[in-house]
Amino acid sequence: MTRIPKYWTKAKKYLSKKDKKMAKLIINYRSPSETVLTSRRDIFFSLCKSIIGQQISVAAANSVFLKFKKKCNNRINAKNVSKLTFRQLKSCGLSRQKVLGIKSLTKQILSKSFNPKLINKMSDENAIIYLSNLRQIGRWSAEMILLFTYNRSNIWPVQDIGLLRAISKNYNKKYLPSAKFVNLLKKRFSPYCSVATWYLWRSIDPEPIQY
Repeated sequence: MTRIPKYWTKAKKYLSKKDKKMAKLIINYRSPSETVLTSRRDIFFSLCKSIIGQQISVAAANSVFLKFKKKCNNRINAKNVSKLTFRQLKSCGLSRQKVLGIKSLTKQILSKSFNPKLINKMSDENAIIYLSNLRQIGRWSAEMILLFTYNRSNIWPVQDIGLLRAISKNYNKKYLPSAKFVNLLKKRFSPYCSVATWYLWRSIDPEPIQY
């Protein structure tokens, strides 16, 4: 894991001035060992984890991921995954579509037809489009990769149920909050929507979210 993103302290000050609710959240979830956005800087690991966790509970995803990790001899990389058969991957508890997604990702990483290094030079939107070209990776998954793996500062994942729930709770809005209000917050929190998202998540989850 890497250290706290360089923009974090500046972002907290900026958001506190922009929004009273956010200022309160930042105070409420401050501690000497504040856990914030951290990153493995390992996109293959993160993409595999993203594919595995789709449409199942956190507990189920963790169980499947541990089996997957064991099959990879505790080293999740494209070379190790490429050695696993379809049957071996499926035995971890993966659906057929998820196995195909992981196999496709592995092939593209090894052939370099998907080049993660290019993402650093892309805008957020272009990076989302590039990642979404991968099998089993949609917009939400791409945003989570940019937020947690690349620590992009201005990701506002409007398809994320947790974020929408947190907005409803903290701003006394009906669930689902209107697109107009969600967009208003995006404008207010930019260029630090990622930090605002993290604090809103913390308001509804007792444990800091990691990916």
